[in-house]
Amino acid sequence: MSSFLQTERTTLKRLPARGVYDRALVYQILDEGFICHVGFAVEGRPYVIPTGYARANDKLYIHGSQASRMLRTLKSGIDVCVTVTLLDGLVLARSAFNHSMNYRSVVVFGEAVVVDEAEKLAALLAFSEHVIAGRWADVRQPTEQELKATTVLALPLEEVSAKVRSGPPIDDEDDYELSVWAGVIPLSLVAQSPVPDPRLKPAIATPRYAVDYKRLR
Repeated sequence: MSSFLQTERTTLKRLPARGVYDRALVYQILDEGFICHVGFAVEGRPYVIPTGYARANDKLYIHGSQASRMLRTLKSGIDVCVTVTLLDGLVLARSAFNHSMNYRSVVVFGEAVVVDEAEKLAALLAFSEHVIAGRWADVRQPTEQELKATTVLALPLEEVSAKVRSGPPIDDEDDYELSVWAGVIPLSLVAQSPVPDPRLKPAIATPRYAVDYKRLR
């Protein structure tokens, strides 16, 4: 399906015109981000934990230590809410009340499940390629002990929505006559030049995927 089905939880109540259910756009937002926030409740207490993630096909993967309280809690089958937000600009209006931000965000609801050993390795590959394509082939692969110490959870991308705000400020009609600058300050995440590890062997050159990272993203 090219679009996610709207549910009671994914239907936007506030500014519904900004709601997006197109699967391609949702995946584009997820593929551009690096950090998600995982929300869940334990014994009536809410928790929101930031962590890395990766998307592969119609699944969102999160991983961490076997000792992670968050992962131990989530694999018990409780309901989870995962969010990803990309900030694209500061929107400066003529009035303080109408200031805003341009952003793209995704909210995912569901239950995460522990992946089997075969899918775990594929998920770790997806994590590596999500952060920097081509890196996995250069580095040492995880040992059996490292794999056992790692938990990987998969969250099916089924109950999902996005919310997007773009464009200039929206002022009250009378405020357009004010002598106040208004507009957008664009923001973006920009990679800088790679910094070699101080213990790097002098003969090892910086790989192209690191040098060209800002263009690849």
